Amino acid sequence: MHFTAEQRLDDGVVERKFTLGEIPGILWTPGSATASAPVPLILLGHPPLGLHKMYPRLTGRARHAAADGFAAATIELPGSGDRPRWAAIEQARAELRRAMKAGEPVSDEIVDALILPLVEKAVPEWQAALDALLSLPEIGGPVGYSGGVISIGVRLAVVEPRIVAAGFFAGSFVPRTIFEEARQVTIPLHVLLQWDDEGNDRQAALDLFDAFGSKEKSLHANMGGHTGVPQFAGEDAARFFTRHLN
Repeated sequence: MHFTAEQRLDDGVVERKFTLGEIPGILWTPGSATASAPVPLILLGHPPLGLHKMYPRLTGRARHAAADGFAAATIELPGSGDRPRWAAIEQARAELRRAMKAGEPVSDEIVDALILPLVEKAVPEWQAALDALLSLPEIGGPVGYSGGVISIGVRLAVVEPRIVAAGFFAGSFVPRTIFEEARQVTIPLHVLLQWDDEGNDRQAALDLFDAFGSKEKSLHANMGGHTGVPQFAGEDAARFFTRHLN
């Protein structure tokens, strides 16, 4: 991990940009973190729109995490932002746009081509980032995962024992194989569902929640579209992580 820039935000949060090989990332820590005991960490997932575009929302989430005493970190997804284009994913996105524009059902083949390669490449990168982050003296765990592409979160929850709790946003396409993996998830889960999300298959989201093997799992459904998440929903998620990371 190589730190490339550092700034202190107006609320005292320290923001450091880094690279992990070819992968850009950002780490946010509470202003007092380096002077006190190591803090827990929340990995901030995000959609494949690029860190530059997602930066305001990610920083807002990181500030809230820091206020609760947590570090937060994110990395750029494969094929997004300043990373090299990924021809196979670009083709799958084009097929998805064509199907949706034509009013056709999005086939399992399109979903698999769009999501599964991303999961296969992104999850080991998140694990490598976690290795590097937990080697820093100011970060000690435990670790939570929040938001982003839900299929990536499911795979991480299955294969990464250092993640002890996860908050998922039910708002992306999910391959059938990920439903099977969901049965292996056992950590506490907080799942947010926007009931009128125009791009989400509500029934599929409910089926995925039902498939999770966790003994502690809660579904928080609110009226409104994809971008209409109420403020109190974020506060509920923050309380979830406070319970499980402190």
